[in-house]
Amino acid sequence: MKVALVTGAAGGIGGAIVERLEADGWSVHGVDLVDADLTTRAGNRLVVDAALDRFGRIDAVVANAGFQHVAPVVDFPEDEWDRLVAVLLTSPFLLAKYAWPALREHGDGRFVAVASAHGLTASPFKAGYVSAKHGVLGLVKTLALEGAEHGISASAVCPCYVRTPLVEAQIADQARVHGLPEERVLAEVILERQAVKRLLEPSEVADAVAFLLSPAGRGMTGSPLVLDLGWTAR
Repeated sequence: MKVALVTGAAGGIGGAIVERLEADGWSVHGVDLVDADLTTRAGNRLVVDAALDRFGRIDAVVANAGFQHVAPVVDFPEDEWDRLVAVLLTSPFLLAKYAWPALREHGDGRFVAVASAHGLTASPFKAGYVSAKHGVLGLVKTLALEGAEHGISASAVCPCYVRTPLVEAQIADQARVHGLPEERVLAEVILERQAVKRLLEPSEVADAVAFLLSPAGRGMTGSPLVLDLGWTAR
């Protein structure tokens, strides 16, 4: 039995990851923000301890929890900046730190962060999200170097926009900051820089995570797996 701890598991990408891993035979401890406060050290330790209490081991951590805030820098709420960095960057660090002994116990631990194409490039009005996603790629590189001697691999998935409530909730905010009608936001803002003009499906991101946790994904460490439909090719 192999056990994966997945955060942000209530729906969207996280729900698809849980479904796919369970179909692949994993035992999954899925948590969401309503289960624990991932902005705190205690909340992150709680979810690691709960997985260990439930299953007795952790073979993989999938740090997926996240949210978005859209605003110009001059208007960006400082509390939202703090929350974004806490959930998108500090939580993955804490999950790795607290789960590290369990991940190295069996010599094939995996850590995967669900990052974003915004970990490789930037968009206006997303200072907190873009900064945190860039940071999590640096974290993954460091975890890969430190984990190598213990058989722990660390990688990230960098998708473009995915068909989730998180993306749908951005449309009104994007319309406001760009001065566009909502019906024009998808084509003119969200998909504008992608070569392939569609949203990814949550199942596609789940497939990528499943690959990274499979025997075939053992060679992936310290680098992102990019699913951006040609966004960063420009």
